[in-house]
Amino acid sequence: MFSSDDHAYMSQALQLAERGLYSTSPNPRVGCVIVRDGKIAGSGWHVHTGQSHAEINALNVAGEAAQGATVYLTLEPCSHYGRTQPCAEALVRAKVAKVIIAMQDPNPLVAGKGISLLKQSEINVLVGLMEEKAKDLNVGFVSRMTNNRPWVRMKIAASLDGKTALNNGVSQWITGEAARYDGHRFRARSCAVLTGIGTVLEDDPQLSVRFIETSRQPLRVIIDSRLEIPATAKVLRGEGELIFTASDNKERIAALKKAGAHPIILPNEKGKVDLAKMIQMLADFEINEVLVEAGSKLNGAFIRARLVDELVIYFAPHLIGNKAMGMLQLPELTDLSEKYNLKTQDLRMVGEDIRIMTRFL
Repeated sequence: MFSSDDHAYMSQALQLAERGLYSTSPNPRVGCVIVRDGKIAGSGWHVHTGQSHAEINALNVAGEAAQGATVYLTLEPCSHYGRTQPCAEALVRAKVAKVIIAMQDPNPLVAGKGISLLKQSEINVLVGLMEEKAKDLNVGFVSRMTNNRPWVRMKIAASLDGKTALNNGVSQWITGEAARYDGHRFRARSCAVLTGIGTVLEDDPQLSVRFIETSRQPLRVIIDSRLEIPATAKVLRGEGELIFTASDNKERIAALKKAGAHPIILPNEKGKVDLAKMIQMLADFEINEVLVEAGSKLNGAFIRARLVDELVIYFAPHLIGNKAMGMLQLPELTDLSEKYNLKTQDLRMVGEDIRIMTRFL
């Protein structure tokens, strides 16, 4: 169905889409390559939300050469008026002959309508080339559109014996510099970075992207059931941080609002923050990907609630000992049938550390 040339051009389109890894949210990352007479006539990618989509950027480069050309798109062209005009209509006006699409748009506003519009205009449309790679590039967007929740990725740095800090709380630095830089790449691609009040009080982190060039910072999300966070915390130096709490302390809420934060009262029946409802609410804020960087207690709570989609763990070549702090606080299992099953997606060396990426089944 698809030729080697088709695969090569779609690979280029996916590489272009990846250039928007740190900048397109809440929109998907999309790349486009236009080919005529065996040569690339135009190419482009979606750079920033509110700016031209990949198809428009590629068409602007191709000009009249787009007529009769084949278009390689990593995502179905939009067919509705949103922040920009419909790209499917632009392809029809350009009189392209064929459009090869990696994946259908999961957005209910599109979901096949762009493909239908192209076909109605007698444009040859093929869908499914390198679909899994396209979905993986937009795993958070797909999750938000199909499951009404963001993709939750948990990052942990640990010793080989699974310890994240000494018993006295000291944790800097277990992993090496290369692993820390790599971790900032995951921050940069995330719409939000989430932590708990324990980490805030213990480490006073910024949770900002450093070392990586990016046009935006992720939203900071803090889980603080009793509203213990000081207004001077470094994590509150951004814009509009979300603080999920179970407390209705009006004085503390007013102080946090004055500091520019956005407290949200969301208790469960145990007087803690309702994590499941919180994750669903983050979708309302157009959050595609959430990076959890927390302590063992909150990490365990997320996993027990089955809210984590992916684990990114950096294992450093050290042994710290039994009394050091672990990665996850999980209850004892009485039978192996109760174990959490995962599938390894990637395993590699990052500097002197081992990075394993695994997803829950």
